[in-house]
Amino acid sequence: MKFSKQGSCLFIPDGKPVAEAFSRVTHLAVGAHQDDIEFMAFHGALTCYRQPDKWFAGVTCTNGAGSPRAGVYADCSDEDMMAIRREEQNEAARIGQYGFMAQLFYSSKEVRDATQTAVVDDLEAILKAAQPEVLYTHNPADKHDTHVAVMLALLEAVRRLPRGQRPKKFLGCEVWRDLDWLPDNEKVVCDVSQREHLAMALMGVYDSQIAGGKRYDLATIGRRRAHATYFESHGVDKIEMQNFAFDLTPLLEDDSLTPAALIEATIGRFRDEVVKRLGVRAAR
Repeated sequence: MKFSKQGSCLFIPDGKPVAEAFSRVTHLAVGAHQDDIEFMAFHGALTCYRQPDKWFAGVTCTNGAGSPRAGVYADCSDEDMMAIRREEQNEAARIGQYGFMAQLFYSSKEVRDATQTAVVDDLEAILKAAQPEVLYTHNPADKHDTHVAVMLALLEAVRRLPRGQRPKKFLGCEVWRDLDWLPDNEKVVCDVSQREHLAMALMGVYDSQIAGGKRYDLATIGRRRAHATYFESHGVDKIEMQNFAFDLTPLLEDDSLTPAALIEATIGRFRDEVVKRLGVRAAR
């Protein structure tokens, strides 16, 4: 498995041969930055953890050079941060017992450049080798440009595959925008109540980000708990922690459907729901 960029790497925590490591994967997460998949796709890691017939794997597309830094990391160069974040991501793969961890090492600018096809080529190669059943990535309403660019590149890569080789589920996850605004019947509810200690261990690996100025660990756990409590207004909590995902599977079933059209229609249904509720005190 060869990738396009110098500095890219493939890490297989249990040392299995590449073909075996890829072929066993059932759940694959593709994120923009080191730490994204632990924050947004813990559901996949949890589902597969210590399950002999299920394996989680991750792909990080960028190199970490643009990471914010403070404290002991304030004087780190871009090259220093790239090395630190690469090792943090691989350590998360060790802790989470991932089937493999691929880091493609593109700059954010390269990922956002639609004329750059190498990232799509790399993702296509990974998808062909792994053929996951469930695919996680960023959602199309995310407010981070690089996150959305990764989702678009991944979609392009998946659409290169024959339909029989495409994932059965394609989920857009929460990072830089919650998905609690989705109509309830359109939310994909990902129960992440179990093994909070594992979730904290995976997020705690990213000391360069947490000690460097952002408490992503506390914020992410808080979001999961808030979603569980505020999901249902007229009943007790059934789940302690949950993430929401956007169902992107229609994009794999209809190649003529654009992400823009999908999200526009979804926002329209959300708008209609809100407007309709404003008539709750309608005259009788």
